[in-house]
Amino acid sequence: MVTDNTNALAPLLPDRHPQHDLFICDVADAVLKDVMQHMEHPFYSLSKKPETTVKRYENGNKWLQITPSVKGLATIYDKDILIYCISQIMAKLKEGLPVSPRVRINSRELLIFTNRGTSGREYQSLLDALDRLEGTRIRTNIVTGDEEQVDGFGLIDASSIRRKHGLDGRLLWCEVKLSDWVFNAIRNEEVLTLHRDYFRLRKPIERRVYEIARKHCGQQKSWRITLAKLLLKTGSQSPQKRFRQMIRQLVEHDHLPDYHVTFEDDADMVVFTNRGTMSPTSLVEGSIPPLQSDTYEEARHAAPGWDVRFLEQEWRSWCVEPPRNADRAFVGFCRKWFEKRGRP
Repeated sequence: MVTDNTNALAPLLPDRHPQHDLFICDVADAVLKDVMQHMEHPFYSLSKKPETTVKRYENGNKWLQITPSVKGLATIYDKDILIYCISQIMAKLKEGLPVSPRVRINSRELLIFTNRGTSGREYQSLLDALDRLEGTRIRTNIVTGDEEQVDGFGLIDASSIRRKHGLDGRLLWCEVKLSDWVFNAIRNEEVLTLHRDYFRLRKPIERRVYEIARKHCGQQKSWRITLAKLLLKTGSQSPQKRFRQMIRQLVEHDHLPDYHVTFEDDADMVVFTNRGTMSPTSLVEGSIPPLQSDTYEEARHAAPGWDVRFLEQEWRSWCVEPPRNADRAFVGFCRKWFEKRGRP
């Protein structure tokens, strides 16, 4: 394995619990997927120090404002809890079982699932993460499913905790209630499948870059983005010069799951190339099938004035998961396109 010249550590953390399969997850992508077609705004802190300032992101007429608690913004590592919850809910949905925004979490299973140790310190870190998730407040007009929620809400609305009685007081299990906004995104299957090595990535920026690549490159052969735009999308506070060094380290070690990373110095462009390593269950079976002729007529009514062939190209490049009904999905895409942009 390639070693990291800066800290003499392997680029990936060891796989502490190799028995687990791929999982469905990524709440950030889930809640933003249907509405932020070209740029999602990060709302998890990438800093290891508490961030206590209000953040606001805007993209066109969509906005997102994040207010931290006294313990700071929810971090990208705190999101592991939501990934676990989403995985549980999606597994139940696939089996046709009833689901609820309330999710019971076995603490030890969560630690194993997220490739963490099981020491007392790790259990305490879960409690701190729950506090940040519940305390971080969000206001946004971004739609999940077909609903818009502009009042403030947390990533989780509530949590309850059960500890083992005794000297160590170890956390046994907890129950979290996801916000309606997050749960609505899950119910509408606005989720992606992540590689299980996501939890082996050491650095917050590596996780964030992988999420962006998974969202935008998806099943495509490759995807290109300028360094400046990638920096913006990550939400990193690093200056561009330092961020360029981070990307070059990714290129050097080539350890990002699912995607090779290359950097074009002359154009300051980052290129992600699909490794072809994704689970067959997450791959698009071939390309999205051709649309029915009647679908184009419906699309013209849904987005009057727009070239439906152009919209089809936009839609196909935007899709990262195969829709259940391609024709209905395309018409819905055209309708939302027109609602946001009006006539050309």
